[in-house]
Amino acid sequence: MTVMKHLAAAAITACALSAQAAPQESLPTAGALVVVPAFGEVRHVNDQAVITLSVEEVDKDKAAAASRVNQKMKQGLEIVKQEDPQASLKTQGYYTYPVYPEEQPQPLNGQPRKPRVPTAWRVGQSLQVTTVNLAGLPKTVAAAQRTLSLNNLHFGLAPETTRKLDDQRIAATYANLTERVNSIARAMGRKVGDAVIDTIDFEGSGNYQDRVNVTGSSRVAMAMAGSSPPPPVEEPSFEPGETTLQMRLVGKVRFK
Repeated sequence: MTVMKHLAAAAITACALSAQAAPQESLPTAGALVVVPAFGEVRHVNDQAVITLSVEEVDKDKAAAASRVNQKMKQGLEIVKQEDPQASLKTQGYYTYPVYPEEQPQPLNGQPRKPRVPTAWRVGQSLQVTTVNLAGLPKTVAAAQRTLSLNNLHFGLAPETTRKLDDQRIAATYANLTERVNSIARAMGRKVGDAVIDTIDFEGSGNYQDRVNVTGSSRVAMAMAGSSPPPPVEEPSFEPGETTLQMRLVGKVRFK
């Protein structure tokens, strides 16, 4: 009996090893539809800047505050136009609102609080400057800062540059799709010539907005009130950085 058991165990082991050694059959792929995501990106040095300059005044006399704001904004506009004639200018965000004293405690005798009366008026306005003259930007900003305050700075790509890069971005994404289809065909044991593109869906992820990553300096400053222009300002240092434009697509490939 013991010999018979050993023989049976040996036979079972031999069958198992034989089954493992047998080559696995490939899955049939005729008519298979493969969904392939692809990705591409291009990078370019930023060639446009958008800056926001502002002025703010506080005065007990609303008209006096508004007058100083209007005068300084006019001076700032003239300075920017002189320093960068090709820049695109847009005034925005004019505001006037009262400044109230701190809230007084409730009277102990139960009498209602007296209505608060404004102690001053705060008036301000902003100027948006869009320029491709990045070489002269530090000088322009320094000159404008004698009258206005730098509130925000953002580097990016000019619209014309973005349009030119779109061809490169599409080509890079399609090249990635081709590479992936080749890899998939080899893994399936098929020739890439057996694959036919059925559908190409650009931005197939469902997000139809450009993915943009921007590197470079960004300055944010609060507008400061003042009754007289500050002394000459040293030129600031800026680093435009670069922008990365990305694209995704989903391709459907059918094998013959």
